[in-house]
Amino acid sequence: MNTTAIDTAPPAPADYYCLTESPPRNGTLLGFWIYLMSDCFIFASLFACYAVLGTAYAGGPTGAEVLDLPGLAVNTALLLVSSVTFGFAMLEMARGRKGAMLGWLAVAGLLAAAFVSLEIREFLGMIAEGAGPGRSAFLSSFFTLVATHGLHVTLGILWLVVLVVQSIRFGLTEDNVRRLRCLSMFWHFLDLVWVGVFSYVYLVGVVR
Repeated sequence: MNTTAIDTAPPAPADYYCLTESPPRNGTLLGFWIYLMSDCFIFASLFACYAVLGTAYAGGPTGAEVLDLPGLAVNTALLLVSSVTFGFAMLEMARGRKGAMLGWLAVAGLLAAAFVSLEIREFLGMIAEGAGPGRSAFLSSFFTLVATHGLHVTLGILWLVVLVVQSIRFGLTEDNVRRLRCLSMFWHFLDLVWVGVFSYVYLVGVVR
């Protein structure tokens, strides 16, 4: 009787097997690469807008008059060093040294926070001098590009804090390692974008 019931039981729906299968191991990394490529298009569009509007001063201040290269050199150094320290954290993660990894991540986060703080200070100083984003097309494109990058860095810092808390609570699990690798790619990507911003927006802007 029981055997007949088992033999005649309807097969499980196809969706059942899809829901119980584990996701592909590299699916998150692939999806994050796709996200980074979409972010590349966003920044490319902002760079293109700045290329078109970067000399539209409308009688307002030029880049040479409002941009502070010595201060930006310090800011750039902070972000680049934070990328180096993040790389050290990834090396410690690969060795399984959670304490050392967390220490390097903390240094990277503090350096990035200092970068954002100096950037906000620069914006407030420019606005106080009458060089706000509404003054000219040049300043509108400048603020949009640089602020978008700063917003990305701020989100990266928040993401870093979340992963540090998760690593402290749960250790270097497979999920946490994968998430930290994604954040590492994001962190270095933002450094590359900033090199473009510093070189094209600031250096070229002062020469114009």
